Formats: sequence, C-alpha cells, structure tokens
Amino acid sequence: MPTILVADDDANIRELVCLFLRKEGFTTIEAKDGKEALTIYHATHIDLVVLDIMMPTMDGWTLCKELRRVNTELPLLMLTARGETWEKVKGFELGTDDYLTKPFDPLELTVRIKALLKRYKIGSTQTIRLGTITLNRQTYKVMRGAESISLPLKEFELLYKLAETPGQVYTREQLIDQVWGLDFAGDNRTIDVHIKRLRERFATSTEFQIETVRGLGYRLEVTG
Repeated sequence: MPTILVADDDANIRELVCLFLRKEGFTTIEAKDGKEALTIYHATHIDLVVLDIMMPTMDGWTLCKELRRVNTELPLLMLTARGETWEKVKGFELGTDDYLTKPFDPLELTVRIKALLKRYKIGSTQTIRLGTITLNRQTYKVMRGAESISLPLKEFELLYKLAETPGQVYTREQLIDQVWGLDFAGDNRTIDVHIKRLRERFATSTEFQIETVRGLGYRLEVTG
C-alpha cells in the first residue's frame, strides 16, 4: 500500500493519525518537524505527506514549498490548529492539495487521503512500462518480460525518475536533488556516472534510450 509521511511536532497527533492510517492498510512514517520530514522524503519513497503548519526548525509553509519544488506530483494535505481563510489561501498558493483543521475526525482524514491518492492515480502498486520493460517502484524490481534485471537502488531511482515523464529534460541539479537529496555532498558528475552505467545495462534495449541534452541535462525517450 502507499506510504504516508506524517509531519507534526505533536507526538499524540502523529500517533493518532498513523494508527488510523495503518488500520486502513497504509504504511506510515513519522517526522517531528519539517526538516526531518524533508530528509525522510529524500531518503525514502513517499506517496503522500500530511503536514502540520506550526512546527519548529522548519514550519509547514516552508516544507510545503520545498516538497512542491522538487516534486510537483506529490499529494500534500495540511493540518492546522487554526482555520483562518488566509491560512488556507496561503497553503493552496504554496501547493497543498487539501486542508484539514484540528481537531479533526480521523475517519475524515483517511477519506481525504484516499481521495488524493485516487486523484493522483497512486494505488497499491506503482509501475512504469516501457515496452517489455517494467519498473516496479514498490518492489524496486526491473523486469524485461520474464527476465529480472538487478539494479542498485540509486540507478533504479534515477531510471524511474526519468521514465516517469518521457521527453522531459532534467538538469543534473534537479536529478541530484530528487534522487540523492539536498544534503548530498558529492558533485554533479555522480549523475554522469550513473547514466553511463544505465546505458551500459540497457545497451541492447529497443524500448528506450537516455539522451544527453547538451548544456542542460538528460531525458528519456521511448523508442519502442
């Protein structure tokens, strides 16, 4: 099932939300503030984020902005102890998809989460098909027909990111941020090395190719 990240500085709220979500079959991960949530997001596959506005270190406004900057397709649901209209407007302007005021009914929260996942077409499995090649993000397996192809985790995530939006150009900086995370201490040549390895692994593939866009970065083009 999808993985939900719950970011709130109130441990009781996190426990309550995660309890109800796990009863619905979701996997949950907790974060006590925005900074921790952002670190978890970059290190773990997350399908949806429930975030509180008033958090220490990094508040919900900043977290929302940072998450939306690196992933325009990530469902976001904001929680707040207040329900002023300006807060809702600001949240939507920053990119949140839905809004719930505390105290809230956990059943309503789960219904809203399911609706967001349905809207974003996130289900119990996440697969991308490139001809006979299938990428399964839940199991991190790559299949070519009945043949299993083993990829290191970062190579898989890099290929999956490119394959999500064929034809879209990603700069090296964007790929570093979205695959390795903002805290990555290496340089952009890491991307070139991993792209080279992917090209070598799929050298005989007729389903896709990874193209270099000079001066910009890389894109994946479906060829079969």
